[in-house]
Formats: sequence, C-alpha cells, structure tokens
Amino acid sequence: MVSVYGAHLLWQATEDPYRSTAIAARPDPAGNLTDHRAGGRGFLVTPDIDDEKMRLRAEAKRRRAAASSSGAGEALCRRLIAVLDRGTIPLAPGAAVSAYWPKGDELDPRPAMAALVARGHPIGLPVVVAKGAPLVFRRWAPGDRLETAGFGLYEPAADRPEVTPALLLVPLLAFDRAGTRLGYGGGFYDRTLARLQSAGCALAVGVAYAGQELSELPRGPRDRTLDWILTEGETIAIGGEGHAAAVLR
Repeated sequence: MVSVYGAHLLWQATEDPYRSTAIAARPDPAGNLTDHRAGGRGFLVTPDIDDEKMRLRAEAKRRRAAASSSGAGEALCRRLIAVLDRGTIPLAPGAAVSAYWPKGDELDPRPAMAALVARGHPIGLPVVVAKGAPLVFRRWAPGDRLETAGFGLYEPAADRPEVTPALLLVPLLAFDRAGTRLGYGGGFYDRTLARLQSAGCALAVGVAYAGQELSELPRGPRDRTLDWILTEGETIAIGGEGHAAAVLR
C-alpha cells in the first residue's frame, strides 16, 4: 500500500486512476534539481510522468524544509492583501476563498485567512469525501473547532456549511514559472479545479516559499496550471504559453 499525501491531505491508495504516460521533463542523471534563478536547465525526456514526480517529491520536501521561514506567513498575508487592494488578483466583495491548515513546514496561510475573514470573505478548508473525487470546502472562521482527519491533519466539523471558492490558495511541494505545480500525489486539487473551472471562474493561486521554485516540472494531461503564484517575496502572474507574464516584488 502506498501512502499518498494529496490535496494537502493524506490518503491511502492502492491504485492511481490518474496515471499518465505523456512525455515529461526530469532532472539530469545525477539527480540534480536546477533552480530557475540560477538559469540552469539540465532536463532530459522520459515517458512516465508519475515516476518522475515521485522522484521529485522527496527532494522537493527537503528544499521546502530548507526554505521555511517563521515570518513567511505574515509576509504572504501582506502581499495577498496588497494585490487584492490593487485589483491585481481579482476577487469580488464577499467571494469565498479556500485555504488549507498547514502541516509541518508548509507555508502558513493562517494570517491571510484571518485577514480575509475580517474583510468579509468566507474561508473554506478542504475535505476529502472519497478517493478519486474532487474536494469539498467547509466553512472556517477564527476560533472554530477543527476535527482530526487522520495523519495529524484537521478539517472543519461535519456540520459546517460548504462554500464554493472563487479563489483557491493551493499548497504545493514545488512550482515553476509556467504555472506547473508539483502536488502530493493524490490528484485532489487537479480534479477540484477541473470541476470548479468548468462551472465558472475559479482562480488557482499557488502558495509557496521562494525556495520551492524549480526551473521546470513535469506536467501531465490532467494537471491544472496555476493562475498565480504567491511567495513571501513575489507575486507571479502566469501568462499564456507557459510564461510568467508579470512579477511583482
């Protein structure tokens, strides 16, 4: 049995219905991961995206641990509120936002969550309802009791109402400037974004430390591209044809 940490949530899986065989990029034969800001490439081609993602996850977790900073959550909050105030990232008054309860060294979005609630935006936290299904988001407010969801994770109580987010703050292990996200392996956010975006407009904003950036990541046919990436130091708008259209510091 394989332990899969998906959608910021752990799930025990015995099969992967989203396995793909499209062409993917991978690190060089020495296993080096090149940093976008260093200008390196070092990628070859492999026919199996899922194996490459598995290889990348262990190193991405080490990179995230090294990049973690106790003040990053507050910096992220200031950056998010600033871009919302300027209208750089559009969000209608009263629109719901999804976030996540941080685990381990994940960048902590809770300062941003509290600030959004104070501005009148309902917050939803992810809940796995079934393996292979999209996530649902139950409403959270500061002071709410959270229930243990297994594997040391927490979610709102079952009696909390569901919300449909117009903007999703998405956790990740690594990202590139084409908007590709390396997730935890369960495919939950890809399925969720596919459902939400087919029903209307839902913006996906990746949340990460700057040190989680890689020059290029494998992307399968079902992987959903991020619209924006927020780090403690930058706001990155993802443009067409896999380019960062704008970077705000």
